[in-house]
Amino acid sequence: MVASDERRDDPSASTVERTPEAVPHVVLLSGLSGGGKTAAAKLFEDLGYLVVDNLPSDLLPELAELVSDDPERYARVAIVLDIRSGDAPLAFAAVRGALEGRDIRPQVFFLEARDEVLIRRFSETRHRHPLADQRGIQSSIDEERRVLEPVRAEADVVLDTSDLSLRDLRETLFAHLSDHVEPEQLVVQLISFGYKYGVPLESDLVFDVRFMENPYYVPELRQLSGLTEAVRRYVLGQPVAERFLGFIREFLDFLLPAYEAEGKTRLTIAIGCTGGYHRSIVVAEEITTWLRDRGSPVAVFHRELDRS
Repeated sequence: MVASDERRDDPSASTVERTPEAVPHVVLLSGLSGGGKTAAAKLFEDLGYLVVDNLPSDLLPELAELVSDDPERYARVAIVLDIRSGDAPLAFAAVRGALEGRDIRPQVFFLEARDEVLIRRFSETRHRHPLADQRGIQSSIDEERRVLEPVRAEADVVLDTSDLSLRDLRETLFAHLSDHVEPEQLVVQLISFGYKYGVPLESDLVFDVRFMENPYYVPELRQLSGLTEAVRRYVLGQPVAERFLGFIREFLDFLLPAYEAEGKTRLTIAIGCTGGYHRSIVVAEEITTWLRDRGSPVAVFHRELDRS
């Protein structure tokens, strides 16, 4: 897997000034057909992004204007831009230029895979490659790589999905997501998870909340997630829960400034319980709310929520 998320400085950016809170986070998602863009788009959708797929290239500058004019409504947008756009590099340059001209720096993801993996995926799904012709699938893949190379070269994050499971892809993408903040700010990412499905790969810190009483064993709560008020009250009503959260707040109050002083820009905190559906979600949400009130850029992802 190849990954880089270096930030670019553009001296030609618009003179329009925005506060960090007012700048939308725009993802440009590109890559090879069969590389995992559909799964990635679903992840962004789950995280609250407005996903725009296969928009005609002529309309992309208008979309950039919409995002710029209404940053509250379009706070998170993911634009899928690939070979279906026709001249993909030209469309990519147009939408990126339109966004940066409005002081919005998009985060560019490019997904790819090895040729044999792409061929197998097309064979298994029986989907037709967008560039399919009489010369066969390998020729289509080669041509697509050539056409999209300028886009790949401009990507902030390049992911080879050949050996990634769907869960691994979701975790890896989430780990590279960041709010639009100043380069020196530390972005905190929280992941709730279930231990029986494995610890998230990208975790910097892992906290185990299995010592709390489990709502799973309360019949009326079993089918409800930690996002519901009933489960939240049950978990936070336990004395150990509030004491634990107090420890976490004190720990992070000490730790976050120290990380920032050392130049760390991303911290991924994983909160785990048995199934990742009740206790870990409640605790992750509580920590997220506290961090936001504290002024820290933060994102939260409940990994097992869709397993219900």
